[in-house]
Amino acid sequence: MRSFSIKKSWLITLSFFIVLVIACFSCTKIDNGNAIGTGDLSSAMADPERPNIIMILIDDVGYEIPQYTGGQSYSTPAMNRLASLGMQFTHCYASAMCTPSRVSLLTGKYGFRNYKEWGIMDTTQKTIANILKDHGYKTCVSGKWQLSGGDAAIHKFGFDTYSVFDPFEERDIPDEEENKYRYKNPHIYQGDAYVPDADMQGKYSDDVFVRYAAEFMKRNQTNPFFIYFSFSECHKPFSPSPSNPDYAAWQPLSDTPNKKYFPDMVSYMDSKISNIVNAVNGLSLQSNTYIFVFADNGTPPDIVSKYNGRAIRGGKTFTNEFGVHVPLIVIGPSIQPNSVCRNIVDFTDFMPTIASLAKVPKEDWPNYGIMDGQTFHTQLLGTGTTTRTSSYTYYFPNSRLPLLNRIYVQDTTYKLYDITNNNNFYNLQIDSLEQFPIPDTLLTARERAIKRGFQSILARMHN
Repeated sequence: MRSFSIKKSWLITLSFFIVLVIACFSCTKIDNGNAIGTGDLSSAMADPERPNIIMILIDDVGYEIPQYTGGQSYSTPAMNRLASLGMQFTHCYASAMCTPSRVSLLTGKYGFRNYKEWGIMDTTQKTIANILKDHGYKTCVSGKWQLSGGDAAIHKFGFDTYSVFDPFEERDIPDEEENKYRYKNPHIYQGDAYVPDADMQGKYSDDVFVRYAAEFMKRNQTNPFFIYFSFSECHKPFSPSPSNPDYAAWQPLSDTPNKKYFPDMVSYMDSKISNIVNAVNGLSLQSNTYIFVFADNGTPPDIVSKYNGRAIRGGKTFTNEFGVHVPLIVIGPSIQPNSVCRNIVDFTDFMPTIASLAKVPKEDWPNYGIMDGQTFHTQLLGTGTTTRTSSYTYYFPNSRLPLLNRIYVQDTTYKLYDITNNNNFYNLQIDSLEQFPIPDTLLTARERAIKRGFQSILARMHN
């Protein structure tokens, strides 16, 4: 009996050691001594009740853009600083265009369950804002909406208040025409009405949205709050920001957009992230606030950037690595500074993660429909190693462009498309642009096993 007890104790110790090693490998602390300061963002080690949560979603910025990931063409001191103060994720996957990403993000569901059409979100759906509002949070969306429905839909999706661009999907207005009002002299929609044009003359959309979010924080600093901050930048049309000397004379309705302004837009976007974080610090809320910073899809194909010594063409609309691989940083209470998590995160994971951080009882989750995502709450806090081994994507952005339809499963190395895309199987480590599908005759035994596992996931999802 004593021998059995000793063996049992030894096995328990060994098991704990293995789990510890796995945790260190998956989510580790790094030295980021070159980070550039943006003010005091120190995080307390307390585990607060009902923390504030801010989701900052950048538009059209792929993984190759920020300096902290290896980007070499742009200045991103605020993102660098946040990466040094929190946890950066190396494998966050979106869809290749904005509306599919945003629908999955806000509802926690894969597109085959609820995706309706480009620029529209089905108002029967429940969102992150719904679940938090129902559990005592004040909620706000500030920035790009692009999910249609205006005031009625925004409120139905759980947001108490809003200041947005693109509130309706108007089929008779070309996107190019509406986008002319995206930045300077913007069309801003608040309280079921557009702000008068005269009040927006000379103003810049993301300045307006940051100010609105900061005022919301100030009004609700004694309540738990949720902010979905959705950048206009760095989407087309490429145009000067207020920090550029061309801004004062720029006429958005007549001047020709130019990609030479893209680096300036990236820098200005980064400075606005700093403004949001400084607003949190100014109210002394940093010890009770989680901030997620990430992007909705890859960079536009017009843009070529230098990344780790390699020239990368933006992959937006394409489902290769440069279309769907996006940066993700999270800072907040109990998140270890200078930490890196190499586990997979996809956009369905944010809703259960945020519900978990907000301490929404799990028995309440089914009230908001099926959640396809997996929470990465414990990975953020360094108390667990639960990870997803793959990411599934149903990408059908626009019924008018059926050739964009893609369904696939991937991990950090391999990717398998469904039968509508020839069951093509790729090694992403050596073929990130997916130009050379691996024929079955050349698969190793391990690769055949991985492909069979992916096939079973596709079959299960299709059913």
